Amino acid sequence: MSEMVKYFWTKAVNDGTRIGLTTEGQDELGTIKFAKLPEVGDDVKKGENLLSVEADKAVSDIPSPVSGKVAAVNPALANDFDALNGSDVDAAWFVDVQED
Repeated sequence: MSEMVKYFWTKAVNDGTRIGLTTEGQDELGTIKFAKLPEVGDDVKKGENLLSVEADKAVSDIPSPVSGKVAAVNPALANDFDALNGSDVDAAWFVDVQED
């Protein structure tokens, strides 16, 4: 796995695994301006590209840590990406994946 692994956290939630951005990831990437996220119902495979983020310092593709189907996308990211740039790490999540 690449160094990207330290950029995200995973947590068990009701509908699978929640994938979010770590503080270390925020520090490395800088302010996130845009994120290209999968949609609910999309199939994702472990190790394949899950999403892309555009930030001050870099454009990064983030691989999925799990395989399954996207069950939810963070609604806070619909209008802006402030949730990914704040100090509340729990709010800085991208998607929930229902594992196969």
